[in-house]
Amino acid sequence: MKFRLLPFKNIVNQPVRSFALIMMVMLLSMSMLGGTLITQSLRRGLNSLETRLGADVIVVPDEAASKKDLESILLDGVPGYFYMDRKYYDEIANKEGIRKISAQYYLASTKAGCCSMPIQIIGYDPDTDFTVTPWIKENGADRPGMYEIVAGYDINSDIGGTIRFFDRECKVVAKLDKTGTQLDNAVYTGYDTIKALIDASKENSFKFFSEQNPDDIVSSILIDVEDGYDIQSVVDDINVHEKKVQAVATKNMLSGVSDSLGGISDVTRILVVTLWILILIILIIYFSSMIHVRRKEFAILRVMGVSQKMMAKIVFMESIIISVVGAMAGMILTVIMIYPFSNLISQQTGLPFLTPSAGNVAVNVAVTFLVIVAAGTLTAAYEALSLSKTDAGLVLREGN
Repeated sequence: MKFRLLPFKNIVNQPVRSFALIMMVMLLSMSMLGGTLITQSLRRGLNSLETRLGADVIVVPDEAASKKDLESILLDGVPGYFYMDRKYYDEIANKEGIRKISAQYYLASTKAGCCSMPIQIIGYDPDTDFTVTPWIKENGADRPGMYEIVAGYDINSDIGGTIRFFDRECKVVAKLDKTGTQLDNAVYTGYDTIKALIDASKENSFKFFSEQNPDDIVSSILIDVEDGYDIQSVVDDINVHEKKVQAVATKNMLSGVSDSLGGISDVTRILVVTLWILILIILIIYFSSMIHVRRKEFAILRVMGVSQKMMAKIVFMESIIISVVGAMAGMILTVIMIYPFSNLISQQTGLPFLTPSAGNVAVNVAVTFLVIVAAGTLTAAYEALSLSKTDAGLVLREGN
């Protein structure tokens, strides 16, 4: 008799039992890998958002300083705009503790026929910028020229394509890497282009702001604080001495996101650990009961000449096959569920969500696979050892 094929035959001939075991192993692998990837994605998203904002302090007009308008544009990707007099830029630039300072300009395209799509347009000054420029250079692009834009990762246009804003065709010269935030739905352009688009919006009868000259306004002022200076002190100095504007420390602006992220991470961690314990206990009980029920089957094999070593090997191979199939199925389903729907997860949670790199995922998959297979095979090994010490004759003489 070819005992090598017996583990496979046992699994195939008992489809209900085998399917139940595979499902348990699959759930165990999904809970472990899924919980790990979700937690890491949320953490990477927050880190990406902090890096992309790039400034210690953001100064905005009072009407946007409730943080709701500012966060809706910078964190939630909601198209919006607000403006203040450029004089504040010159005044703040002369304050102590300012290492770098740059202005940005916000403009929202519309659903009207003059625009290809309603998205956030962020203008910046390449001569002073320290937040957008590093990301553009990482993607191998230079500063955008007139009517040239840099598109966020999720913008539906390839490099070389065009997007129309207020009847002006703008060419996509670069696309930024994915951040896992709603900034992936924004476009960036230089100072001259954003001024031209503001004028074009006025020509199309869109009254986004007063009749001020675009040269005399800015939307926000980004500040990089000198080393050795307290960020909150710089914020307080601006808020005390500059009227009609308000400075916001970016860490404070992100505190709500960070708190939500911490709460979700804690809940996810607790759920993963709880599932791990419950399913692992069930798995051990199920393996044990399965082998106990099959004691007569194994006793007959012993009588037929199967050695204790071979008996243990049969049980061991069955557990390996079931563990490998269940673990692979669970990990594949987890990746399929998380990666294609990462944008939807970010939108539904309102949190930045940036999936780990392929190398990081490979490490997580490998660890999950090894732990899951080890859990199943060690349980089976223990039961196989116990089984090998049982007298086959006694088992066969037992009642049904």
